[in-house]
Amino acid sequence: MAGLSPQIAAAAALTVLALGDSLTQGYGLPQEDGFVPVLQEWLTAQGRDVTVINAGVSGDTTAGGLSRLIWSLTPEVDAMIVTLGGNDLLRGLPPEESRKNLEAILAEAQARDLPVLLIGILAPGNYGPEYKASFDAIYTDLAAQYGTLLAQNFFAPLLAESDDPAEQRAFMQADGIHPNAGGVVKIVDGLGPQVVQLLEQAAD
Repeated sequence: MAGLSPQIAAAAALTVLALGDSLTQGYGLPQEDGFVPVLQEWLTAQGRDVTVINAGVSGDTTAGGLSRLIWSLTPEVDAMIVTLGGNDLLRGLPPEESRKNLEAILAEAQARDLPVLLIGILAPGNYGPEYKASFDAIYTDLAAQYGTLLAQNFFAPLLAESDDPAEQRAFMQADGIHPNAGGVVKIVDGLGPQVVQLLEQAAD
């Protein structure tokens, strides 16, 4: 923003809607340690004039995210981060249902000319190889179809640290599902550059 007039700087401010479940909402953490506040701080440190809206609802499925999408997309929203699917997995919902709901979310964003960063969740192996392959393909397929940015796995920044499950658990809460404060920092550090790409798309 250096060198821009106040009018231009104000016009360049962006608003990003983070639509998701408990991973976005910051379940089990003090508010300031959740994904959205930490991402907001990271982006501010990068000199980005952006407001990230926390539209994470604990327990939400892809269907739940879709059901509240329209009223969440207020006029000031310039871009969207979508992190949904974890609760579909926990409930063992059919992958085709999750795909249909996520596709409807992306179609609405496309109709509004909103760039999207789609963040996936990888299915565990206990549902069987066919289920895992079908579910995991949702995110890559839809990102290609709608031309969105893609982060294949929300937890990838933690997995990149070490192959040792014990070391990975050090960044998780006791439930083994949600990251702790240290895990959130690492996840944001890993995903942050893609969020910057999203902002650059929104600014074009």
